[in-house]
Amino acid sequence: MKTVLMVAEKPSLALSIAKILSKGSCSSRKGLNGACSVHDYQGSFQGQAARFKMTSVCGHVLSLDFIGEGCDYVVLWLDCDKEGENICFEVLDAIEPAMNAPRGREQTVFRAKFSSITDTDIWKAMSQLGEPNRNEALAVDARQELDLRIGCAFTRFQTKYFQGKYGNLDSSLISFGPCQTPTLGFCVERHDKIQSFKPETYWVIQAKVFKGKDGPLTLDWDRGRVFDREAGQMFVNLAKTSREARVESVSKKEKAKQRPLALNTVEMLRVASSSLGMGPQHTMQVAERLYTQGYISYPRTETNHYHENFDLKEVLLQQTSNPMWAQEVRALLAAGLNRPRKGSDAGDHPPITPMRAASEAELGSDGWRLYEYITRHFMATVSEDCKYLQTTIEFSIGTEAFSCSGKTLISPGYTAVMPWLGIPLEEALPACERGDIFTVDEIKLVEKQTCPPDYLTEAELITLMEKHGIGTDASIPVHINNVCQRNYVTVENGRKLKPTNLGIVLVHGYYKTDAELVLPTIRSAVEKQLTLIALGKANYQQVLQHTLDIFKRKFHYFVDSVGMDELMEVSFSPLADSGKPLSRCGKCHRFMKYIQAKPSRLHCSHCDETYSVPQNGVIKLYKELRCPLDDFELVLWTSGARGKSYPLCPYCSSNPPFRDMKKGVGCNQCTHPSCQHSLVSLGIGQCVECEGGVLVLDPTSAPKWRMACNSCNVLVHFFEHAHRVQVAPESCDACEASLVAVDFNKTRSPLPAGETQHTGCVFCDPLFQDLVELKHATMRHPMHRGGARRGRGRGRRGNPKKPKDKMAALAAYFV
Repeated sequence: MKTVLMVAEKPSLALSIAKILSKGSCSSRKGLNGACSVHDYQGSFQGQAARFKMTSVCGHVLSLDFIGEGCDYVVLWLDCDKEGENICFEVLDAIEPAMNAPRGREQTVFRAKFSSITDTDIWKAMSQLGEPNRNEALAVDARQELDLRIGCAFTRFQTKYFQGKYGNLDSSLISFGPCQTPTLGFCVERHDKIQSFKPETYWVIQAKVFKGKDGPLTLDWDRGRVFDREAGQMFVNLAKTSREARVESVSKKEKAKQRPLALNTVEMLRVASSSLGMGPQHTMQVAERLYTQGYISYPRTETNHYHENFDLKEVLLQQTSNPMWAQEVRALLAAGLNRPRKGSDAGDHPPITPMRAASEAELGSDGWRLYEYITRHFMATVSEDCKYLQTTIEFSIGTEAFSCSGKTLISPGYTAVMPWLGIPLEEALPACERGDIFTVDEIKLVEKQTCPPDYLTEAELITLMEKHGIGTDASIPVHINNVCQRNYVTVENGRKLKPTNLGIVLVHGYYKTDAELVLPTIRSAVEKQLTLIALGKANYQQVLQHTLDIFKRKFHYFVDSVGMDELMEVSFSPLADSGKPLSRCGKCHRFMKYIQAKPSRLHCSHCDETYSVPQNGVIKLYKELRCPLDDFELVLWTSGARGKSYPLCPYCSSNPPFRDMKKGVGCNQCTHPSCQHSLVSLGIGQCVECEGGVLVLDPTSAPKWRMACNSCNVLVHFFEHAHRVQVAPESCDACEASLVAVDFNKTRSPLPAGETQHTGCVFCDPLFQDLVELKHATMRHPMHRGGARRGRGRGRRGNPKKPKDKMAALAAYFV
């Protein structure tokens, strides 16, 4: 019996597809990596009996390990876009060596194309298997390599250059990206227009007329506005020669407000930001969850046109059970569906549509709001246009012409399901005909001023990015999210994007040095070349090399003539003028300054040296103690009152003195054999949870003594109110952890017979067991992992590791 391996993009997708194809008879088990399960069932493939094994990747393949028997066929169920095509070949690279040899020219690799997780779509994909597209995968390879190499080169140079000169940038990474930078450029361009805007005064004539007992009508002046007050006053005087307004014409015209095109990704992102208040990145995360759960079709598509054979009625029938819009759905079905407007077919996926009924209780708040919009949008595409009657009345007052208009709803059409787009209710215009006379109630000259544009909204930015070819429907949210996370823009009320000083200076600096680094033109040209690769019309290597050559020359010119210093100096302070004095330098013995702005660091202005410190915490002086290796004053890093803390030497942290020390660590990971602050002196035993961490005594924690893992966020509280806690030179015979000597407060001693001193193992000593409590530190961000290797926790005093059964007992005891 042949074996068929099937691979999906996500574990949840793998399970859904397996259940559909096996008709619910698959069995499931954990895979080798513990994250991606394997679903087994038997069926038929290519006309013969076969064993099916369905599993998944988690995004792009980063590691691989296939053992045991191979497979005869592979069916790739990856997402049906270019990124999914790229993962297809990553999977093939991993599994082809383990596949059984084919018979002759027999096809053994198949590609499933699907757009939704429904029985119909999955079975249809299984019956129409194709092959993966190498050209589309190469286009993704080219984009990834270009973005990585270009981005890394510029980012590394910018970050080191500017952080080495300025102290209040408040950004831990000053990144550059071929798409990210033009995205920022759009935001700064609008900011510049706002700043350079000079308001102009203009004048309009405001006229009010009435007839009989009807309320007054406010008329619009046909000339619009004038920028000369004297000219405006002249026109007012001409109008005031008459106290009557004559009706010159009354026109009535039926108009239609068109129903929307079918929904694609960019439009979904725009509406989610402008109407639902959801950022693009979050919107895509919610949409992907709805897709994998089978509620909507694939959410990444550029197409906004339904194929002729798309079953619109079947999609609509799914919604007849939803009380929110069941009445509208039944009305649509009874009247007959209107053919959707003709949009553009990008040849990728059908438009985004609901695939089954749902409720808010099933989807949660944001999931429901997005699902509701997608469903209402679909219903709108098969509804009639909104029809209304527009009435326009033309008036003459003296020599001046005025008018007013109003709308009367004829048929709501699609606005019945999208009421926020409906025709607003207006006061009805009075009945009149040509030659009727109205009395002039008021004519006056009103002074106004032109207004500057507002900051770009996310929706407007998405439109600009799509127009100029910056990013794809899948990557646009990522680029917008990046400029926010890098502290280049902030999201204000109404999801407006306001550039920060750093973002403004960067863009102005790019314009000054090389405008093409920030203008959308060069990236747009690259995207067109990548599209040609995907279509098989351009050579992958040639496009890659040509683009890299262009940016290599730009990078060298940028490095040789950085034009941002003058701009930076206006907005940011030099390192020497930043921060507050904290601890002494071990070289010159002068005070170094602690700079809190990201990335926080210590700077010695006399030596012109900068030393990095751990982020996301607070640094303070540590008892004026000095490191025995370099004479630098130690500082204490803490993540807060309920977090962990440890001393560190600024110089050792930036320049590890021992080969087994990593950069950026504290004394709790230092393997100095005799320093009183090191891991060797204060380490107690292996962490009870993580694999490589060591529990280290925190000597600053008195009177609420504790030890903390130097790798994860485990905290162990013990011996509260003890006078002194010290790590003893001896080790425990049972678990090899270092013993702890405790001197208790006489009035609060838990020891029998009023004793105050005891030395024992924190883990094994029965006198200590009730005095030990495991907790997890409250951390703002997960701590950097790494640190001392297993077996180095106590140096010459032995290995802190514990037997496996002892570890299990400890973990159970602490929990």
